[in-house]
Amino acid sequence: MKGILMAGGAGSRLYPLTQVVSKQLQPVYDKPMIYYPLTVLMAGGIREICLIATPEDLPRFRQLLGDGHQWGIQIVYRVQSQPEGIAQAFLIAADFIGEGPVTLILGDNLFFGGDALPRAFASFSGGASIFAYHVTNPECYGVVEFDSEGRACSLEEKPAQPRSHFAVPGVYLYDHQVVSIARDLTPSPRGELEITDVNREYLRRGQLHVTRLSRGFAWLDAGTSTSLYDAAAYVQTIEKRQGIKLGCPEEAALRRGFVSVELLDQWLASMPICEYRDYLQGISHEYRR
Repeated sequence: MKGILMAGGAGSRLYPLTQVVSKQLQPVYDKPMIYYPLTVLMAGGIREICLIATPEDLPRFRQLLGDGHQWGIQIVYRVQSQPEGIAQAFLIAADFIGEGPVTLILGDNLFFGGDALPRAFASFSGGASIFAYHVTNPECYGVVEFDSEGRACSLEEKPAQPRSHFAVPGVYLYDHQVVSIARDLTPSPRGELEITDVNREYLRRGQLHVTRLSRGFAWLDAGTSTSLYDAAAYVQTIEKRQGIKLGCPEEAALRRGFVSVELLDQWLASMPICEYRDYLQGISHEYRR
């Protein structure tokens, strides 16, 4: 399976911060925001990744992430010239996707807890797989409704009167049909190709699987100033209390076997002295015991 990191969009909800730098490059506690969804893909075993960003921000992502070889992965880049919806990613990256399955993850979404996502990546066999997460403000998201037997029966994008409290987080798994489905979409009244319309088409075909994420799972959308602050506070709390780091691609690469501990040590030698390096040195020592 391949992965798409969607880091485009206007970032208008974070104005004026995004006048300086892309939303997905904003700090979430001690790391750039993009590190968190990137690590989710890597932890799920995905090694071929396409990052989509605006023409202005793409050079900054290249500077930060490079081609991914330091983590044993391959990162390619595509430009989103105009913010025309999440589903536009499948048209931009059609040549990258090819004939295989793909996971799209939003660059401003953070996930933590359990193994629901890695298991979904490993077991995916076709159609579409999305997730449902109980929230207090479903009108801000795509919303999935379930029937009396627990099956998804409808999907709406930011409804004024939501039919449930289950929002669809920003990680989606699709087979190769997604490219043709995206090509046939009609832009919404917002002028965007909506990801909810992609999911609705898979539902119509009887090929949509929805997994409800447990209460122990955390999903944070860091797309506003308030939620960005909340995400940073959450990450700081977890890291301080548990002594682990969230969104650490070096650790994910090592634990997944993408790189050796010897290669990690080589990269550590070039890092400046900082808390991040100290943490990774601890991981290296753990592997050498």
